[in-house]
Amino acid sequence: MSTVLLTALALIAYLVATGSVLLRIFHPHGPHFKTTFSAAILGLVLHMLVLATMLFTEQGQNFSLLNVSSLVCWLITVAITLTALRTPTVLLLPVVYGFAALVQLAVLTLPHSVQLQHFEQNVTLLLHIMLAFIAYAILMMAMLYSFQVSYINSKLKQKDFAAMTRHMPPLVQAEVLQFRILLAGTALLGLALLVAAVFMDNWLAKENLHKNVFSLLGFAVFAALCWGHARLGWRGKTANILTVTGAALLTLGYFGSRFVREVLLNTL
Repeated sequence: MSTVLLTALALIAYLVATGSVLLRIFHPHGPHFKTTFSAAILGLVLHMLVLATMLFTEQGQNFSLLNVSSLVCWLITVAITLTALRTPTVLLLPVVYGFAALVQLAVLTLPHSVQLQHFEQNVTLLLHIMLAFIAYAILMMAMLYSFQVSYINSKLKQKDFAAMTRHMPPLVQAEVLQFRILLAGTALLGLALLVAAVFMDNWLAKENLHKNVFSLLGFAVFAALCWGHARLGWRGKTANILTVTGAALLTLGYFGSRFVREVLLNTL
């Protein structure tokens, strides 16, 4: 089966999952979760097959900007889907599945660049990249959970209980999960940076400076938030602002220079 067909089928599956949630998101009985998760799991499997074809080539591993974005999206979608099977996350599902659909559309329509790596020759680099990707996906989950906490808190303050259903988590439970995810992501990000600093010879090279500076700034923000929450009780608006700030810094570090190099410079 061709990559184009697999991508198109994944796009359709994600759109079905998104639509099935949005149509009944505030219904007292919630969305049709069998339809939602069946379509989502199908989309994830198809997405994985597309990724395997695009990432692993005979010449090496193609870690272009589009492929990396698709991989991170897949990791986040898998994590949110698995979490949703145990914890009410109905507000996050259409956001995640809708974004996954947009990524599939980008794969279908945007030109494919090539940036080959040979991880079999550099195990340390592979370990660093794996830790960094997983940390980024987890911290993006933390940001999504901060939005959910903010929404639930806002509705409770407005006493708008009609918008709250049994498929939305209690505020305290949502906050606890948000900070657990945040702590896990921060720890993995710190480990990824430590591996790079200790074992990679070109960590301070000019081509890596942009990524390292923004990644370290993002780590500092997330670490400060974890400390502030544990010691000073930071939560609510303060936590949301710092989470979004850290996520923005990491995104600039992970994708900013690649976007300039692979997209903007190629169009000039």
